[in-house]
Amino acid sequence: MNPTRARTPIRILLVDDSELMRRGIKTVFAAHHQPPLRVVGEAGTAAAAVAEAMRLKPDIVLLDIRLPDGSGFDVCREILRRQPDTRVVVLTSVSTDNVIYEAITSGAQGYLLKDIVPTGLVQALIDVAGGKSILDPDTTARVMRLVRTQSAGATNEDLAALSPQERRVLALVAEGKTNKEVGKLLGLSDNTVKNYLGRVFEKLHITRRSQAAAVYVQNTPPKP
Repeated sequence: MNPTRARTPIRILLVDDSELMRRGIKTVFAAHHQPPLRVVGEAGTAAAAVAEAMRLKPDIVLLDIRLPDGSGFDVCREILRRQPDTRVVVLTSVSTDNVIYEAITSGAQGYLLKDIVPTGLVQALIDVAGGKSILDPDTTARVMRLVRTQSAGATNEDLAALSPQERRVLALVAEGKTNKEVGKLLGLSDNTVKNYLGRVFEKLHITRRSQAAAVYVQNTPPKP
């Protein structure tokens, strides 16, 4: 381990609607000193999570995906849109391919289950703070199978059938932008964006935004 990193606290924002869960995690972190894991803030709602992330600028947001006022995935996207250097780790009790896929496409750098042992949680956050993404090979394989399934019905020919404006809308959706953000960037109303997206979904034979992102990424060459 980098000696500097061992001395520098890893600043963490805890996001979970269970106060008991937050207290338990804080107890685990308080017992670790190399490096120190410092909880700089807590939030129990989606709105508070975004506000606290903007105010505190933590190194890591440890995020549950089930919040009383919204989805943790939307929280993840919003935090990373506004603070790209923040690293988000999902900590949840849900383990399905779709949920894992949604977490990854939201930009999370890790996906952990709440039954993880304390030492495993600590090491995972140390790894993420060091620049690693934490997904085991089995999880990665499951997600890649889902990506292929999600985008199996769409091809380059389908993408070619999109109008230039539809393709611009798709590209922004693939970046995780909301309809409102897409409309602001393209000078369109929310309703117009919704109509464009509906036509994109129809042409690509898909029904979800995450599928649209998968199709776009799989069929668009990386920028040089």
